[in-house]
Amino acid sequence: MSDVMREGASDAPVRILLAHGAGAGMEHAFLSELSRLLAGPDIEVVRFNFPYMTKWALDGKRRPPDRQPVLLDHWRQMARQFAHPRLFLAGKSMGGRMAAELYREGGGEMNAAGLLILGYPFHPPAKPDSWRGEVLKQIKTSTLLLQGERDTFGTRAELADFPFSSHVSVHWLTDGDHGFKPRKASGVSEQENLQQAADRIKGFIAATRVEA
Repeated sequence: MSDVMREGASDAPVRILLAHGAGAGMEHAFLSELSRLLAGPDIEVVRFNFPYMTKWALDGKRRPPDRQPVLLDHWRQMARQFAHPRLFLAGKSMGGRMAAELYREGGGEMNAAGLLILGYPFHPPAKPDSWRGEVLKQIKTSTLLLQGERDTFGTRAELADFPFSSHVSVHWLTDGDHGFKPRKASGVSEQENLQQAADRIKGFIAATRVEA
């Protein structure tokens, strides 16, 4: 089994390197559908598994995520392997948090055009005191944060006064949970939220210039 999946043109002018969250790998339905909506002649999407998920996929034994140094090192390896003139680092939940950690002090070594974070885990559900969002106050790289309005890892109400870095653009998905899924009563479908997320990503990429 390969621990990398590629969609879209290999010679596309933009490449998105996309990491999974803690509890599901690169083949999760959320990442599969978002990749489908993004990939094409103008954008290549490269999904990858962290080492613990590769082992889990091989033997079926559920494992906790690797420790942060291992996750960060794997991110660096992937960014080097899939280097591109217009590379965007992207991640769902834990994968996005680790991408942000690479840029805590500016992240020039990564040579990427920007970050795409899909559902940042500001705290574990029902544990608001276990806070881990400080990096988004400090980050100096162009960043798009897409967050469900009722995400139990950080709701819109909780974050109303959060002092995001001026480099972070935040977009809220209507009534979305951690996977952007809304309730039926919201009048918005899960597919509509995913399409809106893809459209926001494309707009952000178009507006983000490569830093000299």
